[in-house]
Amino acid sequence: MAATGDDAAAMDSISKAPAARLVSQNPSANSSTHGEGPEDAVENLAVATKKPSTNSDGGVETAEEAVEPAEPDINELCTDMFDKMAIFLQGELTATCEDYRLLENMNKLTSLKYMEMKDISINISRNLQDLNNKYASLQPYLDQINQIEEQVSALEQAAYKLDAYSKKLEARFKKLEKR
Repeated sequence: MAATGDDAAAMDSISKAPAARLVSQNPSANSSTHGEGPEDAVENLAVATKKPSTNSDGGVETAEEAVEPAEPDINELCTDMFDKMAIFLQGELTATCEDYRLLENMNKLTSLKYMEMKDISINISRNLQDLNNKYASLQPYLDQINQIEEQVSALEQAAYKLDAYSKKLEARFKKLEKR
């Protein structure tokens, strides 16, 4: 639905009014006291008074392309990113170094423990060797004890046999005495 005649003129005046108000409300945009040259003032004025283009369809207003907001300075963002990445990588490397220091300390402690265990095992081996030598020196006496034990067992058996035989003899003697 295209606006024609008076409607188109009213729309045109509405679209011009905010631009004119901008220029009148912001007088500093036109002045060159803030370090702007005359070219900047002309450019600001041209932007503020820009008329919307009309189509050949009876003064229909056309849409302008949306302007993206100004991007932050890429260099600042890159510098910030590289600084933060450097901090991150420094932290990662520090953590890795700390892990290696911990492993080194653990290895040193383990080595000391193994050396202590080695000393203990050497002492145990030396004591075992001494015990084996003492056992070897006592072996003849142990053999004599075993022989004596065998002889005692044989004597005990002989004593039991003798006791049994004496009981038989006593029984015969009593039997003969009664007759």
